[in-house]
Amino acid sequence: MPLGRRQNIQLARIFGIRIGVSVSWFVVLFVLILVLAEFFQDILTSSQTTVYAIAVAGALGYFLSLILHELGHAIVARRLGIGITGIDLWFFGGLAQMSREPATPGEEFKIAAAGPAVTLLLTGLFVAVGSAVASGQSITDVALTRETTTPALGLIGWLAFVNGALFVFNILPAFPLDGGRIARAAIWWRTKDRNTATLLTGRSGQALALALAALGLFGLSRSGSFLDLMTLLLAFFLYQAAGAAVMQGAVGRRIRDMRVSDVMDREPVTIDASTSVLDAHEQFFLRYRWPWFVVVGPARHYLGVVRHQRVEAEIAAGRPALAVAEVLEHDLPVEIGEEAPLETLLGAEGLGRLGAMVAVDADGVLQGVVTLAQVRQALRPAT
Repeated sequence: MPLGRRQNIQLARIFGIRIGVSVSWFVVLFVLILVLAEFFQDILTSSQTTVYAIAVAGALGYFLSLILHELGHAIVARRLGIGITGIDLWFFGGLAQMSREPATPGEEFKIAAAGPAVTLLLTGLFVAVGSAVASGQSITDVALTRETTTPALGLIGWLAFVNGALFVFNILPAFPLDGGRIARAAIWWRTKDRNTATLLTGRSGQALALALAALGLFGLSRSGSFLDLMTLLLAFFLYQAAGAAVMQGAVGRRIRDMRVSDVMDREPVTIDASTSVLDAHEQFFLRYRWPWFVVVGPARHYLGVVRHQRVEAEIAAGRPALAVAEVLEHDLPVEIGEEAPLETLLGAEGLGRLGAMVAVDADGVLQGVVTLAQVRQALRPAT
């Protein structure tokens, strides 16, 4: 479920993709271990130490399954030419951070389907391994906690169950679930209108969230279990994300005929590539008080952006005569075609990170800069 990037802690890097979590994830991990310890206590005839060890393994296995699910999205996105800046984990899943949204229904479908395909494969793998080591027991009975079992089979059964449950839930045709994205791809392909597809799947996502909220409230009125609280929390997150999709679809309809060139500033302040960092500091950063500027070469060819922090760092290091062309930021995806649809800016990473995008023509010549304020102005309803 691709969303905006958050500050987090790096856990690992797999295939060059950063896996990160927020500080709150460690609290969630601890709570999940406690819940699983109670769960395994009922189905394992083992010592308390073994029960807690299996609970820890079960919690880590759950999050590893989520990572593999998101890696499925990320690897397919990469093969389609979409950059992946990282994967963020949270309790109900993971978020693959993509540099841009899918540009076609085919891209949307392939990326969305990759995650559930990995989860289904994991479910089948755990069922197969469980069946091989069951020793007369049914892996289905163990996964559904119909009988007590051994620690190994109990862990495998839990992982089979949780991956199976994740697969079934995640393919429901409701945004932002993967099933909703698959449905959006199908509607987009059929209607040739992405905004209509987003609006419809967003509405179905809101309906699912309301149904989950009703289920959670009903459960709380009867038993008040931890699962009921989690159901309500999930409903809240789903409704928020689905509501954002509905708004995006509605806004997209209003601006679908607008281009970046319709709202951009055609005469932005720029810095010539040969300017020294000292001159850039004194003549631009101190004067305008902006955190970054566009750097251009001959004939206003766009070269990149330079940040104030980097300029100050070079001056402090005793290199004031260094040209700004030597200190450009090359990892910021801020370049966009001047004739690109304005709605493509809504999910652009550069807009979120720098508050603006740099518009260029087919030859890479700077045409203007479109800021977040200009985008917001375009999104305002006409009065």
